Amino acid sequence: MASLRDPSSAAHPELHGHGLRLRPWDATSGADVEAWLRGMRDPEFRRWNTPVRPVTDLTSARDSLLARGQSAMEGTSMSFRVADAHGDTPLGHIGVNEIKYHLKVARVGYWVLPEARGQGVATRALLLAARWAFDGLGLHRLELDHAVGHDVSCRIAERCGFAYEGTLRGAIFQEDRHDAFRDAHLHARLATDPEPGEGPAHGA
Repeated sequence: MASLRDPSSAAHPELHGHGLRLRPWDATSGADVEAWLRGMRDPEFRRWNTPVRPVTDLTSARDSLLARGQSAMEGTSMSFRVADAHGDTPLGHIGVNEIKYHLKVARVGYWVLPEARGQGVATRALLLAARWAFDGLGLHRLELDHAVGHDVSCRIAERCGFAYEGTLRGAIFQEDRHDAFRDAHLHARLATDPEPGEGPAHGA
């Protein structure tokens, strides 16, 4: 178990469960960089997410992964490449971000590659990452937000025990814009909440 006083001890975990394998993204792997770029450029991802620093080509994708690796070493954010437990084909991403050890709180975010949707990947990955965040990092609260109207993400959050807590006004960027904002739904789960089931077999 990682110590809250030594977050670097959990910098490179590999997680297994719910039929998935979660490992850190590797900025030196061409396959990882290409998968990250595909995820960042996917129209469905871009519809609901507007990164502060756009990822548009292999160079910016590699730089993005290098930055995430540095954040993992510093213990402020953990980014996982999601794959099937019995293979290494990338399925998507999940991150435990903005970790504040003094408050025992973090934010989670995820995306699934187009060919892997409808298989419960996001649900299973979120269940696995949340349990690790509570047990491995000793966190008390995990927050999850998504653009209002993103009903799939809303269902995934609730399926994984992240209760809806309200609407955050103007909290995230509009699609493909850094000069306009939209509302977001806030969900959260506490370490003391009941453990959710895996939910339906189908879904994101």
